[in-house]
Amino acid sequence: MRYTFSNRLKIGSIILMVVGAICLVTGFVTAPSSVEEAKAKIAAAHDDHGGGHGEVVDHAVADTHGNSHAEDSHDAGHDAAHDEHVFHQMQNRPWSALYVAAFFFFMISLGVLAFYAIQRAAQAGWSPILFRIMEGITAYLAPGGIIVFVILVMSVLHINHLFTWADPEVVKHDALIQGKAGYLNPTFFIIRAAIFLAGWIAYRFYSRKLSLAQDQSDDNSNFKKNFRISAAFLVFYLVTESMMSWDWIMSFDPHWFSTLFGWYVFASMFVSGITTIALVTIYLKSKGLLPEVNNSHIHDLAKFMFGVSIFWTYLWFSQFMLIWYANIPEEAVYYISRIEHYKLPFFGMLVLNFIFPLLVLMNSDYKRVNWFVVMTGIIILFGHYMDVFNMVMPATVGENWHLGVPEIGGILFFAGLFIFIVFNALSKEDLMPKRNPLIEESRQFHY
Repeated sequence: MRYTFSNRLKIGSIILMVVGAICLVTGFVTAPSSVEEAKAKIAAAHDDHGGGHGEVVDHAVADTHGNSHAEDSHDAGHDAAHDEHVFHQMQNRPWSALYVAAFFFFMISLGVLAFYAIQRAAQAGWSPILFRIMEGITAYLAPGGIIVFVILVMSVLHINHLFTWADPEVVKHDALIQGKAGYLNPTFFIIRAAIFLAGWIAYRFYSRKLSLAQDQSDDNSNFKKNFRISAAFLVFYLVTESMMSWDWIMSFDPHWFSTLFGWYVFASMFVSGITTIALVTIYLKSKGLLPEVNNSHIHDLAKFMFGVSIFWTYLWFSQFMLIWYANIPEEAVYYISRIEHYKLPFFGMLVLNFIFPLLVLMNSDYKRVNWFVVMTGIIILFGHYMDVFNMVMPATVGENWHLGVPEIGGILFFAGLFIFIVFNALSKEDLMPKRNPLIEESRQFHY
């Protein structure tokens, strides 16, 4: 049985991309082009909130107390550096919105790839009936990864100011970044990114090739090859995913580090990927496809959504509690900036990613109700978008954040691109594997 990519869904995805692209372009066009324009925007925002002239008054008071020319000169230099820093942060906002959305949808595909490889390596009996869906979702890996790679290249070439360690002027005056220059330098950074992407995309391509070949084969040789390369890939994935999280996310804060961070990012992408498998599966069933996918399959996916949400919370709390309790300044600053300036997205994300799944997915019966799983899945996905938002924005835009036109544009554009690529891939082959040795066990799966 083959899925047909409907014109309505295709046109809808294209509309999302067009509207998203317009919003993103608007974000870039309206970003300040000079320090003076950035100061004017901040002043206007302060005026709107009834606090417009605080800085002017402070300077006037300081002048009336007879500060020396040396102090005035030092203050002027400090103010100029601060103004330029804020200007760069405001310029970063559309870039950050683009990057957050690009990385989020890419990590969904990468999370599905990890889940797929685990099912292959474990020779799980319940999941082969869902393999074509996983292979369809991972079709986004190559185009999504290339987009993220291009943004990374543009960033280390200093077309934007996302990665401060890529700015020679910053490195010149920062001893800590200088000490990390052997690892955090543009050339090695891009080489690593290329190796990560090449490995992930190559596994996806080869594993799908073997999966399709198994349908036409008269023995299980392709199935066995897929088992072996999946087991080997998981070793490669565990190493490269951690390094990717250090490079592509944690290095936005080059002074900060966490030994749990790789696992934390993995948990976020893993639960997002599993949630997306559930949503796509339920959508296809609603179209009369996948008749042999039963409530037990949906129940198992929802169990993974619940379990990995708890795992994500464990890692979030472990990282937060240890750093907060130790109260070492260079570690605690990561959370201080987020709690002071990102209260709503920071704590709201915790509610969406932990408290909500805990309350609604605890009941086993609800995990078998399709509309309930869909509602929960959409909220979980938004919660993990906010998780990526919280990881990126405080380091790149500081206090100058909003959920506005560029952020909405990024979500719409990449959601449209994701839908177009994934459902186009799903229409290329039959949705049901034919000769997987475990397919009958998967068909008969009941829990």
